[in-house]
This record gives sequence, C-alpha cells and structure tokens, in this order.
Amino acid sequence: MSSSGTVAVQATGLKSFKQDAGKSTQQEPIKVAVMTSGGDSAGMNAAVRSAVKMAIYKGAHAYVIREGWEGLVRGNEAGSEEGQRTPTGYAKGNDVFIPTYGEGDLLREGVGEADEIGLKGRYIVRVGWDDVRGWMSEGGTLIGTARCAEFRERSGRLKAAKNLISCGINALVCCGGDGSLSGLDRLRQEWSSLVKELHDTNKITSKQAEKHSSLRVSGIVGSIDGDFSGTDLSLGFPTALTRIVEAIDSISSTASSHQRAFVVEVMGRASGALASSAAISVGADYVFVPERPPSVNWRDEMCDILRRQRIVGKRRTIVILAEGAIDSDLNPIKAEDVRLCLEKQLQVDARSTILGHVQRGGKPVAEDRILATLQGVEAVNAVMEATPETPSYVIGIRDDTIVRLPLIEAVKQTHQVSEHIQNKQFDKALALRDPEFIEGLSTFDLISHVDSTIKLPEKQQARIAILTVGAPAGGMNAAIRTAARYCQARGHTPLAVHNGFDGLVDGQIAPLSWIQVDNWAVRSGSELGTNRHLPDRNIQGVADAITKHKIQGLLLIGGFEAFLSAKILHEQSEKIKALQVPTVHIPATLSSNIPLTESIGFSTSLNEVVNAADTLKRSASASRNRVFFLSCQGGKEGRLAVFSALAAGAVIVYTPETGITLQQLDADAAWLRKRYQLDTKGKTEGRLVMVADKASDAFNLDALKSIFNEEGKSLWSTRGSELGHLCQGSNVSPIDRCRAARLARKACEFIEENVGKQNTMPAIVTINGTRLDIVTLDKLIEASDFANRRPKELTWLEYKELTELMAGKKLI
Repeated sequence: MSSSGTVAVQATGLKSFKQDAGKSTQQEPIKVAVMTSGGDSAGMNAAVRSAVKMAIYKGAHAYVIREGWEGLVRGNEAGSEEGQRTPTGYAKGNDVFIPTYGEGDLLREGVGEADEIGLKGRYIVRVGWDDVRGWMSEGGTLIGTARCAEFRERSGRLKAAKNLISCGINALVCCGGDGSLSGLDRLRQEWSSLVKELHDTNKITSKQAEKHSSLRVSGIVGSIDGDFSGTDLSLGFPTALTRIVEAIDSISSTASSHQRAFVVEVMGRASGALASSAAISVGADYVFVPERPPSVNWRDEMCDILRRQRIVGKRRTIVILAEGAIDSDLNPIKAEDVRLCLEKQLQVDARSTILGHVQRGGKPVAEDRILATLQGVEAVNAVMEATPETPSYVIGIRDDTIVRLPLIEAVKQTHQVSEHIQNKQFDKALALRDPEFIEGLSTFDLISHVDSTIKLPEKQQARIAILTVGAPAGGMNAAIRTAARYCQARGHTPLAVHNGFDGLVDGQIAPLSWIQVDNWAVRSGSELGTNRHLPDRNIQGVADAITKHKIQGLLLIGGFEAFLSAKILHEQSEKIKALQVPTVHIPATLSSNIPLTESIGFSTSLNEVVNAADTLKRSASASRNRVFFLSCQGGKEGRLAVFSALAAGAVIVYTPETGITLQQLDADAAWLRKRYQLDTKGKTEGRLVMVADKASDAFNLDALKSIFNEEGKSLWSTRGSELGHLCQGSNVSPIDRCRAARLARKACEFIEENVGKQNTMPAIVTINGTRLDIVTLDKLIEASDFANRRPKELTWLEYKELTELMAGKKLI
C-alpha cells in the first residue's frame, strides 16, 4: 500500500484517451504484448482487456502471452502461426479496428495444450478487439499465469528476449506482484546485453538487433495481499476482501447460534491489510497482523479482552489471523494455536477455518474492474511514451489519481517491510504501510475493547446525538456503530435519535449501549430509521429538543439532505442559541453527490448495479441480438450510472449531466448498427446500455427502448429493466464498512474538539482515496450546484468517454 517515501510521477492521466487514435510515428506500429504472472488476482482479465483495447486504439498491434514468464520463455514453436487468422463469418473492420484474429473464444474458455484446439506450442498470440470481449467479469486470468524458475536464470531471460524479438514485440506490459514486476525490470535492465548475445551467437539478425535495441515496459500491481508500496490499492485486494467478508458474515451467524468462537486465517503473506480490513468490516473481536505483533504473552492478553466482551453479553467470538502472524519474538501464531487457547482459557466451543484460495476466486467486484481498466490504459500510455532513458514504471493509484511509480524503488520499499519485521523493527515496518492501515488498526482497537483506558475527564465528556437523514445508504449502520463505541471509549454518551429530525422533536432519543450495536456493521439501511424531512419543518422544536436532552454535539449521517440540514442549523444558530452545538456530517448516499468527497453507500450500490448488469448481459448474449437498457438511481448525478457502465462493460451510458438529444440517439443507433455488423455470424454479442434515471425528462427508459427497437430492425431487439430502490443494496460492501468506521471516528473527534465552543461552523468529513479531511460548511456550499443537487465540478465525467472508448465507439 502507499507510503510517503516512494517517489511518484504524476501520470498523463485519462486525457490521453481523448486524443485521436495514436498512429505510431515509427515506420511500423509498436507491438505491445500483455501478460499476467505470479499469483492470480481478480481483475487481471479486466486489465488485459483494457491494455489490449488501448493498444489497438493507439494504433499498436496487441498480443497476449499465455502462462506468464513460463510462456514467454517457451515462445512459439517453429512453424507455428502467429495467430493472425480471420475466420470465415467475420466482417472486415477498418485499418485499426479488426474484430478478431481467431483465438478469442479459445482464450476465454481457458483452453490449454490440446493439439486439436490449435493453441499447443503457441504462447505469444496476436489478438483483436473482440478477442478480449466478455473478460471484464471473469475471475483469475484467462491467459494463464505461472512462476518460472528458468526465467530467474539468465539463460531463461535470453530465451524470453529471443521470443519477443522473433514476434517483433518491442513493448511489454506485465500484471503481477512484486516478484513478477522485479523480473520485468531485470529483463529491461539486461536487455542490451541480451540482444548483443543473441546477435553475437547468430540467433537474431543485425536488422533485428538494431530494431530491438531497447524494450519498453510497464507494470500493473496484481496482488491480493495489499502489500505493494507506493499505491493505495492493488488489483485483486477489494475482491479478496469481499470473499473474506462474505465467508465470515456466514460464519458469524452459526457462531452466534451456538455461542461459539471462530478463528479465521486469511491470506496476506507479511501484510496484515486483508486481516485488519476484514476485522473492521465484520465487527471481529480480535486480530493478529505481522506488522504489529502481540507480546509472547498474547494468549492472556487476547483472552482478557474477549472475556470482557462475553461478560457484557456477546454470544460469539470472531478472531481473524493473518497468515504471517507472529509474536514479538517472531514465533509463528497459527489458527490452531489460537483455537486451543480459546477452548482452554475461555472454556468456549471454538473452531478454526483457513479460507485459503477461496479468497482469490470468483468474479471481480466493481472496484477491481474499474481499477484494472484505468491501470491498463495508463500502462499502455507509459510504454507508448517510453524512451531508453525513462525508468521502468509500475502503475499505481494515490488519492484517486492514477500515477506512475519507479518500479524498482517501489519493489525495494515493499521488501523493506519484511526486512524490518524480521529485524523486530515493527515500528519501522508499520510506518511503511499507508495511513489508512495504521489508522484502521487503531480504530479497530478502540471499537473492539469494552473497557477503555482513554476516557476523558468527566468535565470533557459530552452527550452526542446521532441521527440519519435522507435516503438509506449502505454503511450507515457501520458508521453508527463506530460512533457509538468511540463515544463510550472516550466517556461520552452516544444518543440514538430515531427517525431523523422528526424523531428528535418527538423525543425518540435513547442512549446506545456497547452490545446493542455489536452486529450493526454488516447491516444495510439505517437501524435508527431515516427520512428526507429537514429541520426547518420545526426549527424551534429541534432547538428545544437539544436543550431538553442536553445535547452537546450533532452527528448527521446522510446525503444531500444531511448537508442541507447542517446548512439550515447554521443559518438559524445566530437567532437560536441552542443550535450552536458542534455539528458534523458524514456523507452517506448511493449517488455520491456531495461535493469534495466520496460517500459511503456508493460502493454498495455500485456493486449491486454491476451484479444486475452482469446478469442482464448474460441474458442478452444468450439471446444473441438483444440490447438491454438498465436504469439506476442517482438523481441529477450520473456518477453511479457511469461507474456501473465502466465496470459492467456497457457500450453506451446516458447521464443527466450530458442529457439526451435526438441527434445523439441517431448517432448512437448508427454506431450500434455498424458494431453489430462486425460480429461473427451466429455469435452476435448482446449489449448493455446504462441509463441514469434522471438522464432526460423527454426520453425515459420506455422511450429509449422503443426508439432503439425500431432502429434495430433485424439486427437487434431491446429489453429494459429499472432497478429503482434495489440500487441501495442488501449486502454492505467491505469498502463502505471500512470507510464508515474511519469517517465516524473522524467525525466524533471533530465534535470532541469543539464541544463548548461558540459559533463553530458545521463541517463534513471528506474522503478522497485514503485521505480524510475536515471541510467546513462554507467550502461545501461554494462547491455545490444546489439546483441539481450535485457538485459544480464533475471530475468523473471523463469515465463516460473511457466507457465508450472501451466499447469501440471512437474507432468504428
């Protein structure tokens, strides 16, 4: 994960895809090969798809390398074809857009070495646009991956160089972990000497040696462990975390039924990122991570904490263990050790579960698909712009910005964490992790311990009211849970206000206990009840309730209504002194329409929409000539529709920001006709169009469906589906759960710091990537488009263009 010590180079960003398809300035197009290596991770297929399409868009020839470094060392057998056949039935595209070279179906089915299939002995395969279609939602890596001992030797790298040169490839994009990316950099560093040796031994010609004097490379971090330095997120981590959370959510119900304890071991090698994030997400009771090991007396320390939890009424115990867990003397801690300890010291029925490779499996979640797409685009940009003087780059993400990181420095810093752990320099190891990880561990300790030693003096303790405002959003309950437990740990009194400001006026207020909120982290909606009523319905009643119940701070959780509520309270506070209590807003809305921040609830809704889109795409493809129109919520903010379209592989997306015109519909229908005419006969792909429900007053879902149905004639038919309130989701995503915990703690700290102060301006806790900030109300107002209930600046709109690029709209 990220670290402040790593040098980052700002990427050219997504602006590069807005240019015309980049014809190479060389006499011959650049040939870009894409490969996956090391352990598989969800999102690798999406990264390959993105890189292949971006390479073609830029005017390059695109190849895939099967079976990682092993495949590159093996290369193509003498006499085997390069994979440039165009089967009968494919219409010819233009000079850039060639739908297929024939191997797409074989690659997608994961075909191995069967002679009759046609891929035996062929590891470097040219691909066209449609050869990677449908890859977005597939788990693992369809082109295979393998760790290769031969590549670690110079003789193996010599073979790899020979195979690249034989195919004319001069650019290589590799998706993998630190080991795979180290191999990529070493290949590039040795490239000149490898080419010289191949030439001196007459294995390549002088012309080939001159043409391939340098190798362009870039890397994409594909690792579920979340341990790579310099990037806030690595490909596969969100999906692995989701698999873990799904499993532990299921375990928790049976554990509670029998009052059992469960010990769950998760992956991560020397990183505790998966373990700590999972612990916060599921409301676990204890966690072991290698960066912050317990003392050798960990058994007594752990059982003391868990015993206190049982005393206050907990029916189950969940302990999460990173696979690299150790004590402070570097002694390994295993799941079975913990289980035996629980049975002996706590006298409870305990079970242990090692999740293993189930964490790598399944289709990627939306976040991995989007991250893979963005990184694949930038990886190709990096190799297209590379010179012999530029360093090898790995593509990462920091604070929601795609960046290029010097590969060798990032790998070096990644390895330093393990070195510090082995040297028992745990503080140094922890310092190299990103702030979110460190903050997460601290927050987990705070909300999992029943008795706290950090209580404030009685005079500084406050009564803090917590209420949800507006529509329900995933993560609201997780935020309430953390806020309540933070308050209890610090000596404050957390007050649950049921049914928003109406409930506050009516006195529907009660203290929250530690055990009462124990299971709330996993629940969707709002356990407190919520509505869209604002405080100005009865502002004097709100003020009277604040006075009557001695409320000294207000924590509002919600979307634009919560923002407006804070604004109203502040405006009225000059006239009504009782309203002058510190007020803070946690953004929680599926539309993510609060300025200057992301919102909890968006990730849950995004994955809900993408799952529905996957189902509809399967149905559309089964029907061959079907176009599905899928409508999702979001109000006047089209962010949910655009991100869902990008993650699901939609071909068109309509949003309120850009609107819908007859001219646009005519152009889209014309493009869709061209696109269908390029499909293989009998293998026409069904397609998806995403529609924000407020995209147009004139063209609703039924109108769009009817227009395109008429335009499709014999090429396609249309169907439509409106998700409505299903967008809110039933399973809160781990990202929303973790964000909710971080935001809630930050919000409570703001109230705590401002209790008793006069005229404190309300604030919002903003989150951008891994960074949390406190932003005052005036800045939020300045950044708001109140007429449309959205930010003035819409930085995400470029993803709409990227969605259409990935559909081929800029080439056909």
